[in-house]
Amino acid sequence: MNQFSKSSSSSRTAAAALALAAACAGGNVWAQAAARDAQRPANVVQLSAEGTVGVKQDWMTATLSATKDGRDAASVQSQLQKIVESAMTMLRHDAQGGQMELSTGNFSISPRYGNNGKIEGWQGQAEIVLQGRDFVRITQAAAKVQDMTLAGMGFGLSREAREKVEGEAQAKAIENFRQRAAAISKSFGFAGYSLREVSVNSNGGSVRPMPRPRMMSMAKASYSDAAPVPVEADRAEVTVTVGGSIQMQ
Repeated sequence: MNQFSKSSSSSRTAAAALALAAACAGGNVWAQAAARDAQRPANVVQLSAEGTVGVKQDWMTATLSATKDGRDAASVQSQLQKIVESAMTMLRHDAQGGQMELSTGNFSISPRYGNNGKIEGWQGQAEIVLQGRDFVRITQAAAKVQDMTLAGMGFGLSREAREKVEGEAQAKAIENFRQRAAAISKSFGFAGYSLREVSVNSNGGSVRPMPRPRMMSMAKASYSDAAPVPVEADRAEVTVTVGGSIQMQ
């Protein structure tokens, strides 16, 4: 046998080996895919359901604000500090845990620029936040504060009310999920289902902002002239969503 014949025979042998290897590899890939398909669960359905409970908002937040303007930053800061300290001293007499709680809010000093781009003065703002369940107490206390204006108010749910309502909404959502899962399984001709996975989410009943009231300087009014702002809380809807998958059986 010459050198050419030997080379040709070796090439044919190598090609045959490669073809066999490719066939075996293809067979393994097909077998693995078939195994995955066999393990993949059948008759699985994704679905979700909601439960909603309406409740009147029981938590009020009111913000008092004071602004000062001057040529010196330290002077503006000092004036605002005195206003806040005086207001906090007065408001502490009406404060009561859960009914009316006090906290300081935003306190900022910023430069005021003229047309030439240079600093011509300073302006500052300070806030006090009143919040609680006693709306009357909060509005009456806010009306007594001199040198500060009612900058805004809003309503929401207290933590206790939110947790209670979320529990009710969650129970409704779960029951709705179960009923829907049973109905879907029956529609497809199955006797029942098993729960595979589930998630529960709540919107928490967010605060609904109130329209910004007309600003009125309490510095120009006596205590007897300062009337509390009439307020009425709206209703909130707390929604819980239950989502997941079931396997029909």
